[in-house]
Amino acid sequence: MTRSPRLALALSLLAGPAAAAPSGPIDRHALVSRQHPVLRAFDTGAPLSVGNGELAFTADATGLQTFAEAYDETIPLGTLAQWGWHTAPNPSGWSIDRFRFAEFDANGRKVGYADVPGDQRTPEIEWLRRNPHRLHLGRIGFRLRLRDGREATRADLSDVEQVLDLWQGVLRSRFELDGEQVVVETLCHPRLDAIAVRVVSPLVAKGQIAIRLRFPYGTGETTAADWTRPDAHETTLLRADARSAALARRLDADRYQVILAWAPAGGLVEEASHDFVLTPSGGNTLDATVAFTATATTALLPGFEETLRAAREHWNGFWTTGGAIDLSQSRDPRWRELERRIVLSQYLTKVQCAGRYPPQESGLTFNSWYGKFHLEMHWWHAAHFALWGRLPLLERSLGYYDEILPRARGTAARQGYTGARWPKMTDPSGAESPSSVGVFLVWQQPHPIYYAELVYRERKDRTTLERFRDVVHETAEFMASFAAWDEAGQRYVLGPPLQGAQEIFPKDRTVNTAFEVAYWRWGLEAAQRWRERLGLAREPRWQRVLERLSPQPLREGRYLFAETAPESFSEPRWARDHPSVTGAFGVLPGAGVDPAAMRRTFDWIWANWSWPDTWGWDYPMLAMCAARLGDPERAIDALLMDAPKNVYRPNGHNHQRDGLTIYLPGNGGLLAAVAMMAAGWDGAPERHAPGFPSDGSWTVRWEGLRRMP
Repeated sequence: MTRSPRLALALSLLAGPAAAAPSGPIDRHALVSRQHPVLRAFDTGAPLSVGNGELAFTADATGLQTFAEAYDETIPLGTLAQWGWHTAPNPSGWSIDRFRFAEFDANGRKVGYADVPGDQRTPEIEWLRRNPHRLHLGRIGFRLRLRDGREATRADLSDVEQVLDLWQGVLRSRFELDGEQVVVETLCHPRLDAIAVRVVSPLVAKGQIAIRLRFPYGTGETTAADWTRPDAHETTLLRADARSAALARRLDADRYQVILAWAPAGGLVEEASHDFVLTPSGGNTLDATVAFTATATTALLPGFEETLRAAREHWNGFWTTGGAIDLSQSRDPRWRELERRIVLSQYLTKVQCAGRYPPQESGLTFNSWYGKFHLEMHWWHAAHFALWGRLPLLERSLGYYDEILPRARGTAARQGYTGARWPKMTDPSGAESPSSVGVFLVWQQPHPIYYAELVYRERKDRTTLERFRDVVHETAEFMASFAAWDEAGQRYVLGPPLQGAQEIFPKDRTVNTAFEVAYWRWGLEAAQRWRERLGLAREPRWQRVLERLSPQPLREGRYLFAETAPESFSEPRWARDHPSVTGAFGVLPGAGVDPAAMRRTFDWIWANWSWPDTWGWDYPMLAMCAARLGDPERAIDALLMDAPKNVYRPNGHNHQRDGLTIYLPGNGGLLAAVAMMAAGWDGAPERHAPGFPSDGSWTVRWEGLRRMP
């Protein structure tokens, strides 16, 4: 049985003790520690990573990338950095700035887009989409030998056990080889792009264990590594002594260095092209630190103990500050799985999504879409940091919008608009990638205004207002310019051409997708408030659009997915991909939304949607909508729905499909949803954890969270 929003609100206010906040601080160490991932075999679908937001290193069960080839078809074991990009040679001088743009009719005006007609990939289009691409900086693994000298295989290892200590940021691995135990600790320095490893075993002294470094050429494929072209790149040993070495890497016009330090004394030997082996001189313990840097350096590397102290301090600080949610006193048995997903998603997004650039959808693990990031997904990766009291982790990547503002202005001007048009699939330069879909998306446009609002809600100062002044203004300027005047309807419309977040409608005929109309209304109003905070008058052009913007399309009491899809509820072909209409009253606070109509729309989606065709962030989006509608039971059901795209592996990653075996927007979306459900949102019922059921089945202890707009 479903309840009306008003009835749900009344019941929640009458809930009394069942909705009261549990007392006492959360034991954060216990909360985190009970979710340490534990593997007891080589699980190619759930390798574990260490990282710091700028660099991530993903390992197999040995603690390094010893048997990496076995993972290439599932979750490739990468060493990726925010700065680590490679560009293949471009003898034809291809550039998006010289691309032959296809013209589309935009309400009587011709506008050029970097379209890929029929998804045909010419050499030019293929090069522009693939370049630059993220680069696997180097494979760090063990060279394991049996006592007879043969190289060990995975089958030669036994009694495997691996634990990721989330509280300290340390990956601990144990296995047996030739009847001897091998113990490995792997971690990432919190402030340097450096991996440290300690291996303890009698096999070290026997010469059966060494550390092997291999370096590939670049490729846009998922592995981010091409091992078949040794002659296309260079690895030069710059210096080496008994305890350290430096290597220079060159791939076409791209350069970086690899610095090593180890103890006890030993030697680094180049055994083959791009293939180096570090062998200690004696003892049962080998410590090594491997750092990657885009610029030459003579700085000394920290040793293992120093790196371990820094990692412990950093991760202890991460877990003891910011938000926390403890569900362990709940009666609903699903609390264990939901809490596991929450804790692991915090770790993964900190490691993979908290760097200087918006992250790609597979983070710093392997390449998806050639390693490029998708700006419409930036919200799903990182907005939750602000809600979890970790705003600086979001702010790290917000400077990117300032960096690419000139290019975004250029895109808008080329198309005849004012302001700045943000790209969809892009790279550090901010250049668009040709696409039959991406270049027509617009729902990333209001995102920078949303991020600015999240920062201002926390800081509420003039510095923040000035900091985001240009980005907010130029974003709103484009949004107002993009809305076209419909003389017949005496209103402003969005599209065509237009590709909505639900990426299934014909871009050349689609008008007024429901979520985009809601986001335009919210974004322009927020930009006007930003001006008022600065002491400026409302911008008249923006205000005209606000006042005459089309309402969200409505038919028979439900919101259409697009105005040009009046058969939304009778054609099964439209009930797939993202149910983004629900985001208008979930992700967004619902300006102009009738909750009763959204309730009917939500009910229809719940009963009719093709769940195998969704994506990982759709379930948090549904949960946020259900919470605002006063239906916390279905908010929980959405988060934990048994659906192919809502699977979370033992390592915490949200699995989607072959080739996209991790999907961090699902993790970030989950964190945004549960923060909202626990801490509430503007206008939420005044009870504890208003997005969770108040019947006593869920006991939600939370602290350090922020309300959602």
